[in-house]
Amino acid sequence: MKTSMKSLNLPKPIATYFAADKNDSETLSQCFTENAVVKDEGHTYKGRAAIKQWKTGTSTKYEYTSEPVACEEKDGIIVVTSHLVGNFPGSPVDLRFFFKL
Repeated sequence: MKTSMKSLNLPKPIATYFAADKNDSETLSQCFTENAVVKDEGHTYKGRAAIKQWKTGTSTKYEYTSEPVACEEKDGIIVVTSHLVGNFPGSPVDLRFFFKL
């Protein structure tokens, strides 16, 4: 049985992150604080401006879909597992996203 993002009951900032993931890097960047950190593909991006630039770059570099399939909380960290399929190395893959709200 497939789990939908809505049935996972994600916290609003995390649901907004996944809803804006592919098409709206501005809205996605607003999900983060000014001192937020994103780590991806061996790089670290600090702050909203860097996060927005990172997301714009990855969204143009790769075509993909991302569907959250699981969510759990561990020691104050929300861990979302998302199934990604696209034209990137290793596709398809289940990735874990770690959020601290």
